[in-house]
Amino acid sequence: MGPADVLKKIGELKARRKAVILAHNYQVPEVQDAADFVGDSLELSRKAAGLDAEVIVFCGVHFMAETAAILSPGKTVLLPEVEAGCPMADMINGRELRAWKARYPGLPVVCYVNTSAEVKAESDICCTSSNAVSVVDSLGVDELLFVPDKNLAAYVARETGKTIHAWDGYCYVHHRFTPEDIRAARRRHPGAEVWVHPECPLDVIELADRTLSTGKMVVEARTTSCREIVVGTEKGIIYRLAKENPAVKFHPARETALCAHMKMTTLEKVLRALETDTHRVTVPPDIADRARGAIQAMLKII
Repeated sequence: MGPADVLKKIGELKARRKAVILAHNYQVPEVQDAADFVGDSLELSRKAAGLDAEVIVFCGVHFMAETAAILSPGKTVLLPEVEAGCPMADMINGRELRAWKARYPGLPVVCYVNTSAEVKAESDICCTSSNAVSVVDSLGVDELLFVPDKNLAAYVARETGKTIHAWDGYCYVHHRFTPEDIRAARRRHPGAEVWVHPECPLDVIELADRTLSTGKMVVEARTTSCREIVVGTEKGIIYRLAKENPAVKFHPARETALCAHMKMTTLEKVLRALETDTHRVTVPPDIADRARGAIQAMLKII
């Protein structure tokens, strides 16, 4: 079956099943093109919750599908590739967080949305890479716990002046960016502005012109006066940036900045998900309720 036939069958099944296809900014181009909506994980989950759809096909990784299930408890959530996980999210679980919290009684826990439902359920409030600074400032405390990304925590600590105890976790794609990557990119593209993701190490962030989440990169690219931009995040986003802004040249800060898990989803797997209801992602109600509370606490301040 050729790509055109696969797309046709996906369209037919989508209409029959009242399904919506969501794709993260890091997905492969053909999956982004087949999606109804492309965006970052929380943006997509919130979008899905407000749609009149019965089935959500989430082209991303496991924690994203869990978040969609938490925010859309009455809908069927499918993850086309069951092996698509997030190594950073897997660096902490609920038991480990409970033990860590016990060492710091009374301190609030801020939990990056890139975590499992059980970790969200043990946290006071969630954050995204775009609102982490606002979330931490909203707590009105000078000291807190932050899971799981130590790089995002370091960036937030720098921006807020708070004492942040960070879990020793990181995104392996962003953690591999180095100051030399940025210096080399500037040599290759001397007129370009450099944008990096706040999951990068602080010494990389300090060499960039702007620190932006994927969602903010998409928004800022639409109005930038720059003609060339070096992008320091997973390079899958460059497909969307270039497609939406053809007058701007986008260059990866590192050619090997690829998330293997994000690239696992294919059109054939999207079709299989719609045909066979695989792989359905559910969250136990008690965990979902508590995790939803942490997400809703965040939504109140953004």
